[in-house]
Amino acid sequence: MTTLRTPGPTVGVVGGGQLGRMLAEAAAPLGVEVIVLDPTPDCPAAPVAREQIVAAFDDEAAIRDLATRADVLTFEIELADQQVLDRVSEETGTPVHPDPATLETIHDKLVQKRELEATGVPVPPFRAVSDADDVRAAIDDYGAPVMLKARTGGYDGRGNVPVESKSDAEAALESVAGPAMVESFVDFEREISVIAVKGAAERSSANREDGPRNDNEIATFPIGENVHEAEILRETIVPARSSEAVTERAHAIARDVLDVMDGRGVYGIEFFEASDGEVLLNEIAPRPHNSGHWTIEGAQTSQFEQHVRAVLGWPLGSTALRSPTVMTNLLGDVEEERSAQLSDLDEILETPGANLHWYGKREARPLRKMGHVTVTGRDDEGVNELLERAVSLRESVTFE
Repeated sequence: MTTLRTPGPTVGVVGGGQLGRMLAEAAAPLGVEVIVLDPTPDCPAAPVAREQIVAAFDDEAAIRDLATRADVLTFEIELADQQVLDRVSEETGTPVHPDPATLETIHDKLVQKRELEATGVPVPPFRAVSDADDVRAAIDDYGAPVMLKARTGGYDGRGNVPVESKSDAEAALESVAGPAMVESFVDFEREISVIAVKGAAERSSANREDGPRNDNEIATFPIGENVHEAEILRETIVPARSSEAVTERAHAIARDVLDVMDGRGVYGIEFFEASDGEVLLNEIAPRPHNSGHWTIEGAQTSQFEQHVRAVLGWPLGSTALRSPTVMTNLLGDVEEERSAQLSDLDEILETPGANLHWYGKREARPLRKMGHVTVTGRDDEGVNELLERAVSLRESVTFE
């Protein structure tokens, strides 16, 4: 039985960016306090978290300090050091969710793909590459273009480079600047994602569809359709404009993925919906994900509240869709770094069903995620109309 006292439990979060900010916003109504660790003073999460520890993501002494103040540790950025988290957890007795072993698997995209493929999760053809000749050989086998990916350190589209021809191999490898892998380019109809959450309690027979898969409660949100440009997410559309068969397949694969992952929490699972209807895994984030921001207004329980519930071992909330929803990112439309200022907000603020989220970052940079807008509609309203409205609202603001 879940019990709550004042002060409530404390969640320590490695990372204090916008995800940490939204985690703290979701935790507060539950009586849960949040402490974040981030190297940037007055990071985006600082105004809404109880406290910020200013330290590097791999600062073992600082993470140990965080663990002594928290009931559970989690992370909102993959740059967290899994070995440090593992040692600190063992020394302090403070659990880490998701498990550092999962973070270790996720850190290296090649390891991630190999482990998932071995368990039967469908993935595009891939291979490790060490030099330009390896990339050219992959083009011979897979055809052009191929997608070159940094094995470590890449996120939000960074570290992903399409290689259009063999002559581009050297330049692409130089831009990745580290261990790399190549994937066959997927001729996809659309990119989709499932926000899935692994909790602590086994579902009762009255609340599960096909029986418990393991000792954990598993919940999945409706699938989102993601629109990317230059490898950066621009919009998420829910419900996705996919067939029922694709929707069911994506949810089934997401559950299979969670069987491989250790530890409780939210996972952002990205897929390609191929032109032939096949669903192929793209990447996994062991944390709340940009493509799940729509859940704040669009779902019964947001991905951020679900993550807080899950890492604390509390029962999960409903993932049901409240209404059709479109999320659009507010990206820095500046040519060089400058002080953050968002202007011409009136249309967003005056539009029914439009919700502005500003992340509080001090500097705007080219294509930096500065905030997002969600637009919700009626049950009988088509997502195409919502998408047009969301894009129009995004284009109405400026960083000038």
